[in-house]
Amino acid sequence: MTRTLPIRPTLLAATALLALSACKRNAPNAGQMPPQGVGVVTLHPSAVDIRTSLPGRTNAFEIAEVRPQVTGVIEKRLFVEGSDVIVGQQLYQIDASRYKATFDSAQGQLDQARARAVTASAQARRYRELVRTHAVSNQDYDNAVAAEKEALGQVMTARGQVESAQVDLAYTKMYAPITGRISRTITTVGALVTANQTQNLAIITRLDPIYVDVNLPAITLLRLRRELADGRIKPQPDGKVPVTVTMEDGTTFGQIGRMALAEVNVDTSTSTVVVRAIMPNPDKLLLPGMYVHAQLDEGTDPNALLVPQEAVSRNTHGDPQVWIVGADNTVSLRQVTLGQAMGSSWVVLSGLANGDRVVVSGVQKIRPGMKVAPQETAAPSDQTGASTAPASPAADKNGQ
Repeated sequence: MTRTLPIRPTLLAATALLALSACKRNAPNAGQMPPQGVGVVTLHPSAVDIRTSLPGRTNAFEIAEVRPQVTGVIEKRLFVEGSDVIVGQQLYQIDASRYKATFDSAQGQLDQARARAVTASAQARRYRELVRTHAVSNQDYDNAVAAEKEALGQVMTARGQVESAQVDLAYTKMYAPITGRISRTITTVGALVTANQTQNLAIITRLDPIYVDVNLPAITLLRLRRELADGRIKPQPDGKVPVTVTMEDGTTFGQIGRMALAEVNVDTSTSTVVVRAIMPNPDKLLLPGMYVHAQLDEGTDPNALLVPQEAVSRNTHGDPQVWIVGADNTVSLRQVTLGQAMGSSWVVLSGLANGDRVVVSGVQKIRPGMKVAPQETAAPSDQTGASTAPASPAADKNGQ
């Protein structure tokens, strides 16, 4: 009969220690964690078109209220409501009979004055010869000269009355003062209108071109002027600022306008200045009072640095910051100054340089001084060319 000897606990412990020692020899770095993988974007300067998109309203280029200058009854309306009229086109005809009679009367008085002036002038000429031979007294000659001047004065008075009557007669025909689209008529044929009345008969609005007024933050205007002065932004070759318009339904208006002026006074309640653009409107698609977005092409920044928006975080004070991967693959936080948004990126004004590697993904598990394994990711399309840049108040604040 064979006896099974019990295995001693000491022998089992020794065996386990030997096995553990062998494992440690086979895996010398088992206690070290591999570097944290992060996605990075390497920054390089690129030419970027600087554009600002702002909400605004359209306003008529010209507007005229048609009102009567004389009192009378409207006899005719000579236009189609809602149609386009041209300057000088007759719109209304007011009863002119009374003004025609006044004009004829003034013309008759002018003819009488001219006749008296002819007689007075002839008498003055005769007395001028007679006074030299003492055929008439000096007093008679002086009276003749005074009568001539009085007659000539009456001619001038009568001529003025004729011109006044002629003006009133002409006002019975009401003409379009500007070219544009006329509204509905407020007063119908047969109605009595009065001179200098407050109610207009119709309104003419010029629609081509049309104004687009937007409110530009004053801080943005200062930034643009400073960047132009420093040479960061190259203006358009012709010095003009092109403007495009996006309508309220999201469609892009097919014409390109230009910025006409920027007000010099800042609205104290909104800290904005009014910027006015002139927009061609040949199809009359834009109407006064419409809400639009105007995009101002301010120029080109030939050496802009764009950082993806997902790479930017903010500290407890609200200051923007990014994670930077150094040459030894250690990460650190760096505070930056941002300009305006360019699509999915920010324009960096300071804090970053050409060649910096910015962390765009994997920031949740990193801390300053940590070694990382950077993986280059594709840069946003915003970095490769021009892009639309809606103005951001926060961006402007950071940019200053």
